[in-house]
Amino acid sequence: MITREQIPTVLDHPVYDTSGTKIGDARHVFLDDVTGQPEWVSVKTGLFGTSESFVPVQDAAVVEDHLEVPYDKDKVKDAPNVDVDAGGHLSEQEEHRLYEYYGIDWDAAWQQAQTGTGRAAATPQDAMTRSEEEMHVGTERREAGRVRLRKYVVTEEQQRTVPVRHEEVRVEREPITDANRGDAMAGPDISEAEHEVILHEEEPVVETRAVPKERVRLTTDEVTEEETVTGEVRKERIESDEETGERGKRRRR
Repeated sequence: MITREQIPTVLDHPVYDTSGTKIGDARHVFLDDVTGQPEWVSVKTGLFGTSESFVPVQDAAVVEDHLEVPYDKDKVKDAPNVDVDAGGHLSEQEEHRLYEYYGIDWDAAWQQAQTGTGRAAATPQDAMTRSEEEMHVGTERREAGRVRLRKYVVTEEQQRTVPVRHEEVRVEREPITDANRGDAMAGPDISEAEHEVILHEEEPVVETRAVPKERVRLTTDEVTEEETVTGEVRKERIESDEETGERGKRRRR
């Protein structure tokens, strides 16, 4: 038998059978409405704890941080499936099925509940835990897009003004003087002759050269903005639901 003070030690803790094999984890503890003492414990069994089996705790014991029951694992796993009503109670019919499965005398257990023999006194300070979900918001980094640098060639026209020179011929005439008379008289008196002058001019010449102008790179700046997110959280509510009857029912903790 476990006491109400030991319920927190039992809930969500391992349950072992007679050979020390773990059956599963305790899910709920059901109290006797007459005595208020623990009467049944539901154990999560099966793959990933998807099933829930009921086992009586009248001969169970809390050892360190786990519960030991006097039944083997297969016995508990094969216990009949029972329905618990909305108030968290086992009906008299469902409890009778469980008593019969575990070979417990129903009438003897009822008389024991009425007289209170074999049960520890209830503590008025016992309480259940109410839990609720809290929303935690974080961020995850994902790719939002890509930016590439691409270099290509364009051709454009440019104009420049550059001075160009050219030669023009000019005929100069000078009279015969004592200074040039010798040169003037050096040739024949009367003759034919030609004299040629080559004229020159400049023309614009365009030449291009590649000249580095700047370096371009991509960098990222981190900008922080605020966004509002909405989520759903679940909360437990605790209500009292008292039921009375000829034999009473077992209520869940």
